[in-house]
Amino acid sequence: MKNGNIDLGTLSTQFSGLLKKLRGYSGLTFFLAVAVLYGFILWRINVYSSVPANQAEENAHLATQPHVDQTTVQKMLDLQDNSVNVQALFDQARQNPFQE
Repeated sequence: MKNGNIDLGTLSTQFSGLLKKLRGYSGLTFFLAVAVLYGFILWRINVYSSVPANQAEENAHLATQPHVDQTTVQKMLDLQDNSVNVQALFDQARQNPFQE
């Protein structure tokens, strides 16, 4: 190889010799690759979780939330106070809100 010519026969034998030497480190190499990948994923999660929302996104989110009129709430509270059946219905709904 000192003269600059590359012989494919010697190159393949050198490559196979290198593979034999590296085969003993395959477990360590796999562990390091998994550790680096895991660290990278944790780093990206940390970066994405600490990004603050801008004011426009917060306003858009607040605008899409449902709003109940205060007069409607007051009417429902008045109905609850006036009727025993409605009061029992409200109590049941409080105990299990997902039951139909």
